[in-house]
Amino acid sequence: MTAAFNAVDEEGRTSSVLLSLQHSFEMLLKAALVHNNVPVFDKNLGRSIGFEKCLQLARQEKGVRLTEAEAGTLRAIDALRDDEQHWFNSVSEPILFIHARAGVTLFDDLLLRVFDERLADSLPVRVLPISTEPPMGLEILIDQEFRQIRDLLQPGRRARNEARARIRTLLAIEGHASEESLVSEKDVDRVEKGIAEGKPRGSVFPALEQISTDFSGEGPTLAVRIDKKGPPVKFAADDQDAAAIRQIDLQKTFHWSATDLANKLGLSLPKSIALRQHLGVDMDQKCYYVFEMGSQKHPRFSDNALTRMRDSLKSIDMDSVWEAHKPLGRGKTPRQCSVEGCARSEG
Repeated sequence: MTAAFNAVDEEGRTSSVLLSLQHSFEMLLKAALVHNNVPVFDKNLGRSIGFEKCLQLARQEKGVRLTEAEAGTLRAIDALRDDEQHWFNSVSEPILFIHARAGVTLFDDLLLRVFDERLADSLPVRVLPISTEPPMGLEILIDQEFRQIRDLLQPGRRARNEARARIRTLLAIEGHASEESLVSEKDVDRVEKGIAEGKPRGSVFPALEQISTDFSGEGPTLAVRIDKKGPPVKFAADDQDAAAIRQIDLQKTFHWSATDLANKLGLSLPKSIALRQHLGVDMDQKCYYVFEMGSQKHPRFSDNALTRMRDSLKSIDMDSVWEAHKPLGRGKTPRQCSVEGCARSEG
């Protein structure tokens, strides 16, 4: 990746940088998972798992401890790589640099955290991605890109294709703040229409309003970390501006069944339900969703639910939670009957 970034030839340079960066993280995540005795081969398919599954497992494995901000950086890099390879995309030099440096910073962080090694032990500092311009925060770069897209979509410019290529890049960058990072044509159409109608940046790219950038060091030792700020993105209400609504693959976000969730936590299903009730997990739209297929309803849970429940087990008394919420058999209250019925239906 570093050789491609600092290369003289521009032909295919952006694709090479993003492809190498994404692939290096897939290999690092797999190595980290194997180091923590997590299998990285799918027995049913007979092949190793992909990048998305690696990311999902790395967020759950305490030996890797991939944070939400770090997962967001990897989602954005993966989405940028996907669009650069498979679509007509436009990634500006400053945006490419800040993601390359954020990638190097995260790679070094993960190496130290999992293997107690530093990137500098294997790679000379002089070959790391270098920019001839002072680095700018991602917030500033996003604002610049938005203004360029708006200008390109002005009547008479005949630059719609370039505008849509830049829109794809900003949608991919939303991966820093949103679990859904893959870019669809419908999302590009939505954003293009919103910008052409004169809507502000916050209306068409709401997730980008949450991104912040932290710099430390300078020159070859520059460290870049990209994080979220402010409140999380919420599901759109019926009356929300259509320009702000991004299509989300809910089955990918809410992929845990109640039984899978209990097994992952090392709890019985009834105790897992008791813990969910104690934490209010089923009332949180970021944690719980019910898929309806005809007359059947299938409750599913997100990684947020798993993280919240797993973290709570470090500080709460599970025996007390169970005593407060367990079914009581005869004479139990209606609420407790509901819990027991839920245990039977979710099992």
